[in-house]
Amino acid sequence: MIARHWLGFSLVLLCLLHTSEASPGDAHPVYRSCVTVCERDGCIGKTCFADCNYSSHGASHDSPWYTQEPLYQRWKQWGCESECRFLHACQRRRESKTRLWSTQIPWKMALQACLRHSACIFIDMSFFLQEVASVVFSALNLYAHIHGWLSLIILLYYKLPLRYDKKTYYEYTPLWHIYGLLSCNSWFWSIIFHSRDVALTEKLDYSSVVALIGYSLILSILRSFNIKEEASRVMVAAPLLAFITTHILYLNFYQMDYGWNIIVCVAMGIVQLLTWAIWAGVSRHPSRWKVWVPVIGGGLAMLLEIYDFPPYKGYFDAHSIWHATTIPLTYVWWSFIRDDAELATSYLLKKSK
Repeated sequence: MIARHWLGFSLVLLCLLHTSEASPGDAHPVYRSCVTVCERDGCIGKTCFADCNYSSHGASHDSPWYTQEPLYQRWKQWGCESECRFLHACQRRRESKTRLWSTQIPWKMALQACLRHSACIFIDMSFFLQEVASVVFSALNLYAHIHGWLSLIILLYYKLPLRYDKKTYYEYTPLWHIYGLLSCNSWFWSIIFHSRDVALTEKLDYSSVVALIGYSLILSILRSFNIKEEASRVMVAAPLLAFITTHILYLNFYQMDYGWNIIVCVAMGIVQLLTWAIWAGVSRHPSRWKVWVPVIGGGLAMLLEIYDFPPYKGYFDAHSIWHATTIPLTYVWWSFIRDDAELATSYLLKKSK
């Protein structure tokens, strides 16, 4: 049994390490040349963009107001760079020039801009949604976390006995509340980011993800090593919180370094998975299998990020399906948290008698 567990965990580590490899696809000469021409001239072939030098029907931005782009389209904040890079002619031109669907050019390499800008060769939902499937699955993940968090609150405060001061017996209650808040925040900004990828939403999404992964690492250490004293918790959390905060400030105010961010997130994810895997392997917790399911299932789901494929019907790419796979894993994870709270409360009640 233990051998099978470590085999699965090794696969998780392999997947995570593989995702840290960089891809040179955004340097593809066809794509870069196309974007340069598009941003300079405002047109690619017969297709022109209102947010560049010319309007969609050839009128200059210096022309009268009635020839300009309508206000409801300006509200989308769809700039010239976005028009050229994300959803329109440059992606399709590169697709035809390089035979994107063939085996000669790997899909993941050719779509590095998708990994960086998160929106390539998708159907343009011309009002406000950029990646419909990712938005929907992110919303379902948000719902799953809200449901799990509320179910934990109901269990702790309405179903299980409380102390005389109305506090719970479960020592990790405040920590899981913070986890629930950060999880909901992360998926909320994922919805916004996949709806409209601009500099602000990108920073908010990346910062939220880093905060969630970093805090989850802290929580995994505190729970796995059963650290209950406040002083010990501060000693463990303080250096990690300092590093996480510094990294977020670096991304937002110095440089949005995608490669470095991947290294940081993968490193924290590996340590977190390793911590939970060791704990589940040596613990006699009756619900430890609910730890193995997210650990192994999440690692297998990461294969979707490694072996990417074109968006089916312009909507369902590998990244969006990866979001879909995390939905059931979230329910299992919150189920473990509830079981852990119930078991700890039962143990402390027996001990106090």
